[in-house]
Amino acid sequence: MLNPLQPVLILLAIAVLAVVVFRMLRLPPMLGYLLAGVIIGPHALGWIPETDETRHLAEFGVVFLMFSIGLEFSLPKLLTMKRIVFGFGTAQVIVSIVLVMAIVWMLGLDWRIGLVLGGALAMSSTAIVIKMLAERAELNSIHGRQVIGILLFQDLAVIPLLIIIPALATEVDSDTNDFSLMLAIAILKIITVLTFILFLGHKLMRPWFHLVARQKSSELFVLNVLLITLGLAWLTELAGLSLALGAFLAGMLISETEYRYQVEDDIKPFRDILLGLFFITIGMLLDMQVVIENFLWVFVILTALILLKTVVIAGLSRWFGTDSSVAVRTGMNLAQAGEFGFVLLAQAGAMGLIESSVLQPVLAAMVLSMFIAPFMIEYSEPVIQRFYGSEWMYQAMQITSIAVQTMVAQNHVIICGYGRSGQSMSRILEQESIPFIALDLDPQRIHEAASAGESVVYGDAARREVLIAAGLMRAKVLVISYADTVSALKILRHVQELRPELSVVVRTRDDSDIDLLKEAGATEVVAEIMEGSLMLASHAMMFVDISTGRILRRIREIREQRYSLLRGFYYGVTDEGEDGNENILPRLLTITIIPGAAAINRTLGDIDLASLAVEVTAVRRRNIRGLLPTGETRLEIGDVVVLRGTQANLAAAEIKLMQG
Repeated sequence: MLNPLQPVLILLAIAVLAVVVFRMLRLPPMLGYLLAGVIIGPHALGWIPETDETRHLAEFGVVFLMFSIGLEFSLPKLLTMKRIVFGFGTAQVIVSIVLVMAIVWMLGLDWRIGLVLGGALAMSSTAIVIKMLAERAELNSIHGRQVIGILLFQDLAVIPLLIIIPALATEVDSDTNDFSLMLAIAILKIITVLTFILFLGHKLMRPWFHLVARQKSSELFVLNVLLITLGLAWLTELAGLSLALGAFLAGMLISETEYRYQVEDDIKPFRDILLGLFFITIGMLLDMQVVIENFLWVFVILTALILLKTVVIAGLSRWFGTDSSVAVRTGMNLAQAGEFGFVLLAQAGAMGLIESSVLQPVLAAMVLSMFIAPFMIEYSEPVIQRFYGSEWMYQAMQITSIAVQTMVAQNHVIICGYGRSGQSMSRILEQESIPFIALDLDPQRIHEAASAGESVVYGDAARREVLIAAGLMRAKVLVISYADTVSALKILRHVQELRPELSVVVRTRDDSDIDLLKEAGATEVVAEIMEGSLMLASHAMMFVDISTGRILRRIREIREQRYSLLRGFYYGVTDEGEDGNENILPRLLTITIIPGAAAINRTLGDIDLASLAVEVTAVRRRNIRGLLPTGETRLEIGDVVVLRGTQANLAAAEIKLMQG
């Protein structure tokens, strides 16, 4: 008798192994899940049988994926991108569906199959494309914004397609062939359900979440999110619609509350795990024997899918007014199949709308297209530069503009990234009259900063020619101010090839990549979390009567040891040594103004603590901190005064405040 725990252990083991291998290969884990499903499925090794239980478990992955998309659904965001989303996106989906339906009709198949296949093949992979664009720092580029807009509309287009498929399946089994009636009933159902859920949801969601949040229980909060998500999914399924629609509506309703980001963090583990199981079950659908027997068809479908989607999307992009190079790049980024294509085909297959002989080659071509997608995106740049002179000219002009600004610069600082960290750093360099040039990829940020006269230009710092144009061979130091290890490694590789002696300072989020970045050539690596810990510790030590000199020495020791003391969370070293000059170094002291104190109702100017060489850095009144107290600040009972000075001077200031 089969142990019920055995299939679960097999799924977990193969999922862990697949994710580890594909992350080591720097490929999306989703592809690992698909391949794992193919290997262990009933059509290959047969370790996991294809049962209703596994399919139901996988459905929950789709539910949580749609819930996450609902959380991201923002009406203001849609309005700002309405031309791309509702113009370009709508045209892409409709043209793709019509083309596939025409091809299916010419092959002599039912038009309903063409509609389902068209909808499935019109989708592109949000997971793969967004990950690749983020790694290549192209999310804010022209083609990046087009890609995001199209993907957003595709996500929305899934909803009506999920509603139409059951109606198509019902029409196939019906003797009346009254598809219009079936579709009208489906539309009426969705209008009724949407009105009911959205009307009540907007009125009840926020007060209900307030009530749950006031209980201050993280377990209760997560249970409530699960209840709402699965409850609305159940309601929509009860109305004859899909589970995914209810989850999407739940996400939409919660996105209108202030708990959106907390919910997103809480639900992410459930979503990712169950979505992984969904892709494993999709892989299990693939019958390699059928694929091998129909290899020619798989190849034809794969080639047609990639070529047609590239041509359609690039053509529409040109129609919407973009350059040829941008249009082709957008097409190459979206040429693959997507996650929701599998969702649509799985639903159509379960309802008997598409026969296995048609479904298997299409599934195989979709899976293969997703394996090919990362390589197409990665090598789209060389293809564009080779075939489009305008792109070469554009990049040449961009590099020339960078070189013009740095032509006379010597011993300057190159700042890679002009976000908050880069801008803060530039202010300090300006105060010290140190020349710098900043490189960034956000057009709006560059326009505003350049208009204000700041030394920032558009350029991808991960490109060799951009670094050379920015004066890499003459620079004194290079700073990577954004926390992106992949991009930082590319920059470090170029620096090591061109000028290995240059000092490079790299920012990272935590200490996990410090050794990797240093091995790649970074002179120093600044970890946000570690530096935050150092600042927290230094401020805390000042308030427990540790002198400034000792604190600075301790911080310096930790930095010199490359954060080694902080990387071991349980390792601690105390330093009891005292120097002879401890008493003359400044420190902080807090004094509470109690009833009867001499300072009550007197201004800081009247008290004149400056005559004692003591500075008032802050006054906290009723838990409100005044960062910059002035001479006109009048002290009251209960005020907490923060003083800075030497130990002896602080003692004198305390006496003056309390006794007069």
